[in-house]
Amino acid sequence: MDAWNEVVAYEAPQPSMGIHRLVMVVFRQPRRQILLAPEFRNNFSVRQFSQVYNLGDPVAAFFYNCHRENGTGGRRA
Repeated sequence: MDAWNEVVAYEAPQPSMGIHRLVMVVFRQPRRQILLAPEFRNNFSVRQFSQVYNLGDPVAAFFYNCHRENGTGGRRA
C-alpha cells in the first residue's frame, strides 16, 4: 500500500454569496513536482492541465454545490 502524505491541507470553500459549483480532480503524480494554479478558471481544461504536467488520467473526481449558510444570494424558489 502506498503511503499518503498530505502536502497541502484542504481548505473548505467560503463563498461570499450565491451558489458555487466546485469540482475536485485527483491525479496520481509520477513524481514530486510543483503544479501552478491556472491564471483563469473559465474554460479550464483538465485534459490540457494533465498533459502539461504529465499526470495521465485522473484517479478520482467529484463535484458539489455550496452556498452561504445565512441564505444571502443564490437561487430563490
